[in-house]
Amino acid sequence: MRSKTESLRRTPEPLMTAFSAARRRRAILGLLIAAIFLFSAGVCSAAEWKAVPGGIRYEHIGDYTVERLNAIMSTELKNFGNYSITYPPATNAVGLYRVIYPTCIPEKSNKPVEASGLVAVPRIAATSLPVVSYQHGTVFSRTEVPSYPEQTTETRLMVARFAGQGYVVVAPDYIGKGFSTEPDSYMAKDSIVQACVDMLGASRAVCSDLKIEQGALFLSGWSQGAWNTMVLRNRLETLGVPVKAAATACTPTDVYLMLASYINNPNELDAEWLPGIFSLILNGYESYYEDMQGLSSSAILPRYWQTARDFYDNKIGWAQASKVFPKTVRELLQPEFMAQSSTLANRFFKRVRENDAYQWRYLTPSCYYYGKADEVIRPYVGTLPVEYQKILGGAQAQAVYAGDKADHRGTFLFGVLHQKQWFDSLLHQK
Repeated sequence: MRSKTESLRRTPEPLMTAFSAARRRRAILGLLIAAIFLFSAGVCSAAEWKAVPGGIRYEHIGDYTVERLNAIMSTELKNFGNYSITYPPATNAVGLYRVIYPTCIPEKSNKPVEASGLVAVPRIAATSLPVVSYQHGTVFSRTEVPSYPEQTTETRLMVARFAGQGYVVVAPDYIGKGFSTEPDSYMAKDSIVQACVDMLGASRAVCSDLKIEQGALFLSGWSQGAWNTMVLRNRLETLGVPVKAAATACTPTDVYLMLASYINNPNELDAEWLPGIFSLILNGYESYYEDMQGLSSSAILPRYWQTARDFYDNKIGWAQASKVFPKTVRELLQPEFMAQSSTLANRFFKRVRENDAYQWRYLTPSCYYYGKADEVIRPYVGTLPVEYQKILGGAQAQAVYAGDKADHRGTFLFGVLHQKQWFDSLLHQK
């Protein structure tokens, strides 16, 4: 995939021959200015790719001014959700850097691939800064990801809230999103972990090149990204990498419990786009696990199968897929497949059960934000780790209630406000 400026440089010749040389130069300049304006609305111009050790390259795609950051945290949230919230103003501008880095797919014999992400750097004098690794939630396109910040409100909010107050924000796109040409690695545990760990390594190389030392590491995530954050934290703790704290909103800690509840105990709050979630995970597991060949066709009713596949392959978006998909998960799936969910009677449900994200003794303090009106993650699922850790005697784990009116997005908005305050309070603790 190409940047906007690269696309402009490669404008087809038949179009260009319609202009004289002088008019051509003026036209290209005008298009470039327009593209930069549409992308930025407060973002400065971009630079070229720069290579750093480890096969990593990055480009400066612009800066968010303080004014833009404050707009992100106020007026730009109006179309994101109905949850009312107020954030403290930003204190500094932020530089945005798109990163491409090498990683691999463990499920496919460590196949080497490239992935992408974003590093957001505060424009301040200090050269040693705390870091937040943010794992984004489910998106229904290849480019609603951190490396394309203008296409993702959640990423912009994290940049405004954290990088706008002195934290480096590191945000992976995941394998199969952003600049990656692989199939979507949706909820494929080992590939998610690998991409997130390698993104952290890539961010250190980028920050080193920018003369910035990374300080205390914090983790954050929302929805799918909350699960990704949990499995990333498990890997970092296993590797002995210190994590100061982790905060997740709407956390699908037990994926089997979440999916089986949609099938066997539907709720009037359940989101109409849950069939899209099932479509992604079924096709994702079929793409990443060798023993899952034919999974999607055995699970999804034939009249919906092609739409589900095209949706997973990013050939169509949710606006088109939703016109075909039914409104509930039970209407999407084949009866026999649904019946197997109760007794873990097939490879898919067994694998999903193995891929839970909470059953170990934690070394890292953690917060779990949940809301009563969440249409995706039911409170019990989102807060499972709390009592589990009390029994194990692990690090502090606390459930934080976002309120009776907090839906999926509202819980995220609340979590972003609260976790920054919590992280700040821990910065100077040993």
